[in-house]
Amino acid sequence: MNQRSELLSGNEATALAAIKGGVRFFGGYPITPSTEIAEIMALELPKLGGVFIQMEDEIASICAIIGASAAGMKSMTATSGPGFSLMQEGIGYAIMTEVPTVIVNVQRGGPATGLPTKVAQGDVMAARWGTHGDHPAVVLSPWSVLESFTLTVKAIEISERLRMPIILLSDEIVGHMREVVSLPDSVSVYERKKPTKSPDEYLHYADDTNYDSPIASFGEGYRIHISGLTHRKDGFPTNDPKTIAWKMDRLRNKIDQNRDWLHYSEQFDLDAETIIISYGSSARTSLEAKYEYEKKSGKKIGFLRLITLWPFHYKKLTELLKNAKRVVVVEMNQGQMIREISRAVPRGIDVTGVNRVDGELITPEEVLAAL
Repeated sequence: MNQRSELLSGNEATALAAIKGGVRFFGGYPITPSTEIAEIMALELPKLGGVFIQMEDEIASICAIIGASAAGMKSMTATSGPGFSLMQEGIGYAIMTEVPTVIVNVQRGGPATGLPTKVAQGDVMAARWGTHGDHPAVVLSPWSVLESFTLTVKAIEISERLRMPIILLSDEIVGHMREVVSLPDSVSVYERKKPTKSPDEYLHYADDTNYDSPIASFGEGYRIHISGLTHRKDGFPTNDPKTIAWKMDRLRNKIDQNRDWLHYSEQFDLDAETIIISYGSSARTSLEAKYEYEKKSGKKIGFLRLITLWPFHYKKLTELLKNAKRVVVVEMNQGQMIREISRAVPRGIDVTGVNRVDGELITPEEVLAAL
């Protein structure tokens, strides 16, 4: 596979990955610090026969990409905290209707307008529980320009395979920093499977269409009914308790039956007594702190970077931390992921947080002080 070296930002890499991954519809609204993604999609999609449309707001943006995906086009939007808040009802609709799409959230300080040009990681729980009701969620967190590319491609694949919206949770540092990266000229693209059943036999929510399955799109001659109401296998609303339970189990099984392959992480030296856990741009300074501490003390420090934030694999994390005596969780919020990690670590392990919420990146010195 041919590769070429380029100087890119994380946002630029995300946009290029979306195009290579087959996205041909982008509906969005400009918002710092994600706007570069929309700018590139506006320039490049028309050259490929794709569609870029600037919507009037983020509510319209999420609805537009859901409609485009239901009609058979791979679709994506990009936003930041305030826009992400506006998209939550639409995300819930995409979950209930099982429409694949990708939402990129380049995090900034909040709540409300917050810090438009400053970094934060305060949307971790919003990415999991922002929309109401019990629902599945897959959230991926890149820490570099190259990973902004690879995880965007992965997010597109997962969304198509699981028939659900996937969130790429970047942040201002990752979105705007520049690195020299070697990107492949082409990537493996997951193509949506087409149904082999006749229109008379086809049910859009049949038991065998939950994931990795053929699904029809609007305009292909199949009867498709899409509704945010809890529905039957034919898509029409229901109040039958057994059917409601079936639908909720169906959504949950998208995760429960695929949890192992959805878990991505990076780890070093997990046989050490102290383990640093981090994600996104915070993990960059955490790794530097590990190396500095080892150089000064001669003692080994473990490092675990979460790439998949949700679904949180409690059993896997317990296994990875079985030799630890102390865990240090580094994140740019008031302590969101540390709560999940505390649930997973074996009893008796000390869990300490290193946090920063002033719009500045956590420094290696702050992590060293905790170590």
